[in-house]
Amino acid sequence: MLMRPADLAAHLAGGRLAPIYLVHGEEALVALEAAQAVRDAARTAGFTEREVLTVESGFKWVELINAGNAFSLFADKKLIELRIPTGKPGTEGGEALQAYAADAPADNVLLIQCPKLEKVQTQSKWFTALDGAGVTIACPLVGRSELPGWIGERLSRQGQHLAPDAMAFLVARVEGNLLAARQEVDKLALLHPPGELSLEDLRAAVANVARYDVWGLGEALVAGDAPRFLRMLEGLRAEGEAANLVLWAMADEIRALLRVGMGRAQGLPMPNLLRESRVWGDKQRYYPAALDRLKASQLKAALAHAADIDRAVKGVGAGEPWEELEALGMRLMPGGKLR
Repeated sequence: MLMRPADLAAHLAGGRLAPIYLVHGEEALVALEAAQAVRDAARTAGFTEREVLTVESGFKWVELINAGNAFSLFADKKLIELRIPTGKPGTEGGEALQAYAADAPADNVLLIQCPKLEKVQTQSKWFTALDGAGVTIACPLVGRSELPGWIGERLSRQGQHLAPDAMAFLVARVEGNLLAARQEVDKLALLHPPGELSLEDLRAAVANVARYDVWGLGEALVAGDAPRFLRMLEGLRAEGEAANLVLWAMADEIRALLRVGMGRAQGLPMPNLLRESRVWGDKQRYYPAALDRLKASQLKAALAHAADIDRAVKGVGAGEPWEELEALGMRLMPGGKLR
């Protein structure tokens, strides 16, 4: 049974645990919290013995079967943790997982932890068997568009909620740093009583702990979000990111816009163009509006500007690289002009 991480707490509070829990995904904090929630619920339910198995070189899959069937001298119930760092159990492992799922011991709970699983893995026989016998919890990345919902859900647990401007303020301060977001939300519970928190409350309590990456900068560029772009560029510079890497990411985004725009002008399907240009996630929904406001001539001029910045980065051209990167980004914003 597929379950969202947000629904796990209510499920575990019911008191009746599934025999198998498979936690997978690329959002490490969410996956760690989900696994810990299962551990805590198992301990409360009397699964006091814990055995940890890690699938690494030399691992024998018979150990899983033995762990499930072993008689315990210390407890009637046992939590078995199976960690698969690669997410690929292989043929032997797949068969062992199917066999366990087909006859899962009633006095054990099996907690399986994997990284992000690809489509081919989620369609495998072993995954289907585990999902049919227990609960699977996928933990995808919490992007900027999902962050308000994630923060709001955690705040609601402590009886708090944010005014719209306060939410925007918090998201801007913790974007790209989910652990910091959790810490800030936890801090709000200590500093303020239940109820709505204002922007003034947030300004006094929240540190600027955002961590940015060059891929998020490209998303801000495509979205035409000038304040976010400037904030991220400043953050990258302050964190010591290399100007040439930032330039590469921006130029790559401009080239993708140009490719997709030219394909759209020829009547080619937008989903195919986005996939071929490796445009994923939230950026996909920003592309149509970006292409409506940017002409091919503007994008070609932007690439020429990027070439000038490249020479400045290498010390053989005029201009301060970070100032030129800001100028390049701003000229791609709504109302911006390329020289």
